[in-house]
Amino acid sequence: MKHPLGTRCLAELAGTGFLVGIGCGAIVGATRVGGVPQVLLAGAWFVAVAAPVLAFASVSGAHLNPAVTLALAGSGRFPRREVPAYLGAQTLGAFGGAGAVLLALGNGAHLGATLPLGGDLVRTFLLELAFTLALLASVIYLTKAGKVPRAWELLLPALVVGISTFFIGPFTGSSLNPARSLAPAVLSDDYSGIWIYFTATLSAAGIVAMLVARFLTTGESPEPVPTSSGPGTSRDRHPPPARTDAPGP
Repeated sequence: MKHPLGTRCLAELAGTGFLVGIGCGAIVGATRVGGVPQVLLAGAWFVAVAAPVLAFASVSGAHLNPAVTLALAGSGRFPRREVPAYLGAQTLGAFGGAGAVLLALGNGAHLGATLPLGGDLVRTFLLELAFTLALLASVIYLTKAGKVPRAWELLLPALVVGISTFFIGPFTGSSLNPARSLAPAVLSDDYSGIWIYFTATLSAAGIVAMLVARFLTTGESPEPVPTSSGPGTSRDRHPPPARTDAPGP
């Protein structure tokens, strides 16, 4: 990537903070007014993901999610040595966003923490696994070798998150992101079923990394190789490297 690691980590911190602040803030705000239609919460989460993706995709790749970073690193599309820095930035950003919600709106709705409806852990695991896989599939599509995503394509991860919020939000809270689940849980002191969200999202990351490494990595490199022809237009005999600067929430 063309930006220094520190700059990219700041982008991840800010982007994840915005994601958690807007998304969880919408949940807490909805509780304060007596509830809103689920479609409005889905729209809020779409914006919460889309805005930082569009703002930071060209800087850090706008992963905004430890599951995305781990899936990309495990599949050879992101340098493994940079994983700890990205995960740390995303986690700090999530706590910053949840902290801002706490200061601005109070501790209603457990700060938007993800909680299994009725304590049903099996349903929560399956739904979170399925939609995290869908989210990661959109990221893998955007980061395939030689691809230069169009502006509308950058909205695919946000669309997945919005759809997930609409359909499974009432049952699981729609996490798809361990940092998004961790920060509200810690700051609201409610850890109910939190391990199931870590298990589901990180399992999805492992599955995607394994599948991509097994079937889609021919000729790909974890880091871009500069060419005189520019991205996606190399005239070298070797296949272009996988992109590491495409997003995922």
